[in-house]
Amino acid sequence: MIENDLLSLIIFAPLAGAVINWLVGRKLKNEMFSGLVACSTIAISTIVAFIIAFGIGTSNPGALFAPEGKPILDHLWTWIQVGNFRADFGLGMDRLSGIYACFVTFVGLLIHIFATGYMHGDKGFYRFFAYMNLFMFSMLTLILADNFLLMFVGWEGVGLCSYLLIGYYIQLDEARRAAKKAFVMNRIGDWGVLIGVFLIFTLTGSISFYDKAIDGVQVQSVFTWIAQHVTSADPFAASAIFAGGLTSVAILLFIGATGKSAQIPLFTWLPDAMAGPTPVSALIHAATMVTAGVYMVVRCNSIFQNAPTAMFIVAIIGCATAIFAATIGLAQNDIKKVLAYSTVSQLGYMFLACGVGAFIAAIFHVMTHAFF
Repeated sequence: MIENDLLSLIIFAPLAGAVINWLVGRKLKNEMFSGLVACSTIAISTIVAFIIAFGIGTSNPGALFAPEGKPILDHLWTWIQVGNFRADFGLGMDRLSGIYACFVTFVGLLIHIFATGYMHGDKGFYRFFAYMNLFMFSMLTLILADNFLLMFVGWEGVGLCSYLLIGYYIQLDEARRAAKKAFVMNRIGDWGVLIGVFLIFTLTGSISFYDKAIDGVQVQSVFTWIAQHVTSADPFAASAIFAGGLTSVAILLFIGATGKSAQIPLFTWLPDAMAGPTPVSALIHAATMVTAGVYMVVRCNSIFQNAPTAMFIVAIIGCATAIFAATIGLAQNDIKKVLAYSTVSQLGYMFLACGVGAFIAAIFHVMTHAFF
């Protein structure tokens, strides 16, 4: 299928843009060249994402979003295989990642175009767009990865790019401190994700998001394993069988989400991150990176639904963050700080929705927030 072959183009086009700008753009020092390379590569990703998600030009238009729509998978290579542990460099697009891929690339393209004018005259023009393209590569890897380990690579990549872009004006003390704060706070959350992934493999023997057959070998997804081991007749009693395991996994993953998505207590880095250029604030700290935590929680909804204690914690933290951040935002006199606390508050609403089981509502609000 042509969709499978095109899937890798979504993530590798921005990576190519970053490499070209870093190797060629730094020598040419030409704003038009750097801006054109950066914007055109994101435009390619945007067009391909919409073609695949909506089946444009195929025999089955809109297939991905149909009620019986199946995920589109693209296995590139086997990355790690040691004993029973298998991690593939593979991509997958289902309805969740399709929605994310469409709005991340489209909003990202608009912000890239805006940035070409905003950064006009800046000495590090090529460097800025190399970092922006690298961020898009990392974010798209995060949302299109077909397993937890590759998702974690994208997860760490957006954290690194966030550090580079927040501290872009390296001569400013405020920017340097904000970048370091964002990096450290994200690392605090990331240990939770990493230990959570270790625990998922220990429990299920898999880290894959999808059931698939590779080279004649059947790979079972984490979520299929959970469905087989938890009966729907009495979910509370069934989850008690390995409540310690699933509840621990859910809480550890949510610790990572609180860091990336700026929830209590790891929220203070986001308002400070507004020290970066305005396109960075728009792309990373309002539209895309900060919603990665919501993506991960919704992706792992079957884990959370069988861990009611963790769901309660998610709802309480989300509710507290929504109220607390909005209250702080009322007293700010810097427009970017107002937007930052507003973003934290809206993210709280998204996690509140996840905590009460309204995962579709959470993703709907992710998309509306990305645009407003």
